[in-house]
Amino acid sequence: MTVTGWESLLDRTSFIELDARERAKALLDEGTAGELCGPFDRIESPWLEPQGVVPQSDDGVVVVKGLLDGRRVVVIGIEQAFQGGGIGEVSGAKIAAALSLAARDSRAGTPTAAVLLLETGGVRLQEANLGLATVAEVCAAVLELRALQPVVGVIAGALGCFGGVSIAAGLCTTLIMTAESRLGLDGPEVIESEAGIAEFDASDHPLIWSIDGGTQRVRTGLADTLVLDDVTELRAAVAGAVRQGVPAEHRSRRIGELRARLEAVDPAHPPAPSELAAVWGRPARPEGDQG
Repeated sequence: MTVTGWESLLDRTSFIELDARERAKALLDEGTAGELCGPFDRIESPWLEPQGVVPQSDDGVVVVKGLLDGRRVVVIGIEQAFQGGGIGEVSGAKIAAALSLAARDSRAGTPTAAVLLLETGGVRLQEANLGLATVAEVCAAVLELRALQPVVGVIAGALGCFGGVSIAAGLCTTLIMTAESRLGLDGPEVIESEAGIAEFDASDHPLIWSIDGGTQRVRTGLADTLVLDDVTELRAAVAGAVRQGVPAEHRSRRIGELRARLEAVDPAHPPAPSELAAVWGRPARPEGDQG
């Protein structure tokens, strides 16, 4: 039977439409998922209720261990429906601890990779400095584990990954995105509020996705793989990234190359989004990179 484009679309299972817990379990081999620090453990933020925000009993982060194609992994999912995926003291500590435990297991002879499902606007405003401190711990934990086992980042939904957590995304061994997703240090609304609408119009969705969107981030080499919004496609991409193991050199270590790319862009005459991939990819790798 010939399958039309619409039939193929309807036959897919959207990854974006799943919540964090469903996403984590969808990636793992059937029957192997086991959640750590789940909602019934009631590990929640003590800072939200005094500020009039109802806390969530898992603080918006899901940690699930299991097997992916027979390999041990821990999947850490940020729930975008809770506080816009904002990271606070407790949720950040859960992420950092899960990564550190995976590193401990890997050093002890039980290799454990990590998958980060990153749907977040960054640190919660309600927890400010506490959130920033715990994001720093997350970044340190990513660096610790990625020397031993792959740390695979996945950004799937339109909320995207922004703020301090985007730094953790940049440290991942492999970064997988969909066309619907976004990635940036500062969100469009933040840029507009600080620099004005002439700098970045936060209401111009085509402009935003032409710069921050998954397609552009893969074209410019800031992400590695572009996949369809489909559970099967994403699972295959994550499994492939885990199988590849630890690379000889991580992208974030290529400081000289990144500096050369920045110097190739004239901020007074920035390239159009359609030209960005060609301009950004033009410089040859200079000396001075860190291996």
